[in-house]
Amino acid sequence: MDYKELIVESGLKMLGSGMTIETWGNISCRDPEEGLVYMSPSAMSYDAIAPDDVVVCKLDGSVVKGHRKPTIEKELHLSIFRERPDVNAVVHTHPLYSMVYSCQGKDIPMLIDEAAQVLGCVCQTAGYALPGSPELAKNCMKALGQKANACLLQSHGAVCVGQSMEAAFKVAKVLEVTAQIYYMIEATGGKPINICGEHIVMMQDFVKNHYGQDK
Repeated sequence: MDYKELIVESGLKMLGSGMTIETWGNISCRDPEEGLVYMSPSAMSYDAIAPDDVVVCKLDGSVVKGHRKPTIEKELHLSIFRERPDVNAVVHTHPLYSMVYSCQGKDIPMLIDEAAQVLGCVCQTAGYALPGSPELAKNCMKALGQKANACLLQSHGAVCVGQSMEAAFKVAKVLEVTAQIYYMIEATGGKPINICGEHIVMMQDFVKNHYGQDK
């Protein structure tokens, strides 16, 4: 797989999906065989990034390829890869409805079947810290833990992870749809009915072990 091309294509996909604007957000992926991490460069428009602009580094943060500065959230991405061996892709977005809740420091519950199947568990909001700071990386990892596939960064955005880039984008889409539904429920004076834990476990097992043509 050409991981540099994957970062370029994913940046365009994120920009076209409306999950971010301008140069906000960042993307990374891990080559599980080499252990190297590929990252989007800092402050470059996604439609201007070429494969040679992608930064390649080790898990300790040392850059092995690339002439650009890596994303300011380099440590956030690396901390996830160091702590979560199940994760090979990280997408940091700035989606509208998810931001409504991140700015309030509120969590997003698993209101719908898709969220229960994909998000892993409740999407928590990490405590505020300055962009690019070690504290932000630490807070993000605390909110994700070992089970969640998404968390919010207070007043900042969302972080979504997956075993592949496709999986990480699926998490990002499901998170934003869930946030939008949650917003609409509250805006109409309603109260969501949470899916019970037993059903969540059953759905997650079904998706992992039975759903799809190859299972």
